[in-house]
Amino acid sequence: MDIATRVYNHKWKIDPIVRSLIDTDFYKLLMCQSVFRNKPDTRVAFSLINRSKTVRLAELIDEGELREQLDHIRSLSLSRGESTWLRGNTFYGKRQMFRPDFMEWFENLRLPPYHLEKIDGQYELTFEGSWPEVMLWEIPALAVLMELRGRAVLNEMGRFELQVLYARAMTQMWEKVQRLRTIDGLKIADFGTRRRHSFLWQDWCVQAMMEGLGDKFTGTSNCLIAMKREVEAIGTNAHELPMVYAALAETDAELAEAPYQVLADWHEEHSGNLRIILPDTYGTDGFLKRAPDWLAGWTGIRIDSGDPASGAETAIRWWQDRGEDPTQKLVIFSDGLDVDQIESLSAQFAGRVRVSFGWGTLLTNDFRGLAPNDALAPFSLVCKAVSANGRPTVKLSDNPEKAMGPKDEIERYKRVFGVGEQERREVVV
Repeated sequence: MDIATRVYNHKWKIDPIVRSLIDTDFYKLLMCQSVFRNKPDTRVAFSLINRSKTVRLAELIDEGELREQLDHIRSLSLSRGESTWLRGNTFYGKRQMFRPDFMEWFENLRLPPYHLEKIDGQYELTFEGSWPEVMLWEIPALAVLMELRGRAVLNEMGRFELQVLYARAMTQMWEKVQRLRTIDGLKIADFGTRRRHSFLWQDWCVQAMMEGLGDKFTGTSNCLIAMKREVEAIGTNAHELPMVYAALAETDAELAEAPYQVLADWHEEHSGNLRIILPDTYGTDGFLKRAPDWLAGWTGIRIDSGDPASGAETAIRWWQDRGEDPTQKLVIFSDGLDVDQIESLSAQFAGRVRVSFGWGTLLTNDFRGLAPNDALAPFSLVCKAVSANGRPTVKLSDNPEKAMGPKDEIERYKRVFGVGEQERREVVV
């Protein structure tokens, strides 16, 4: 596909930003099924959070165009082919990953309404309703805002300027692939849906990884691309689950147990490589120190904040202290990765633990230095659960720059989870 020409000739019917309800991350569907089973009546609110305040989205993106894209998403439903793929495909070695009752609900789903307004150069975009429905807004909402910001820049470029831009981006991407293919034992997946440059570009990046890396490329988090390109759909669980479970806790004791209750519910549904711990929501050190023994038997840990090498060393020591062999465990790195870090982490932990990488924004949205005034540089945009049954959610993370929630609740969570001083790290993406 000539992406530059397609971008130059963008037409609404050909190129809606979100093309399907499964143009989303696989972990979202896995979590949605878990929520549908365990907490279907929980009422939640999600909200857009732009961590990069200098990117004034409401001044870049036309409100009418944004509403048109969001309204289009509300019109989507599963196609017969998509339903068949979800019902019949094998995921992580398991057939019928998605239960019939969940699939029947999903096949009849239309996403609920949204609330949008402009405040001080930014968009306030919120979604409220039942947790299983509202949670499915997160990924498409982010994809729409990221791509509309990109389109606002691209619309100012001529045909040949666009061709040069994409030629340079493709060359830059391919040079990364060539470096990655030299890493022995590399296992890497595309995690770039939420902050991608565009759907077409993410699809191109996946195809480049397939050709350039072969078996080193393990799959994509994007369900639509996984189905279309016949590669593995990759993903497990995310911070959303412990954030909402914790907000529902009535006492400090229940709060302290909430992250483990999440994984107990997950344990009942999944096995093997889907049993991956995400320990940093309320601080990795405290989480592992208080973790029940059965969690040490899980397959691995995903490291998504803080210093990644320190996080992996902490995981290795924890497994050793619990009598587990770290060389049989999996560490998944997934926080703001690019090639230099992937190379260094691969070398540091080779032979000590099984290593895998979830490569996100700097795979699917690395246009740094390619547009005037660096106007296409990626930025940090998230859409998070901010309340559950009227109570605020909190995230602490291993990096206080990623913390969110009311100040008094953050202090309470720090006390309950024993979180002390933390190293601040710049959040780029």
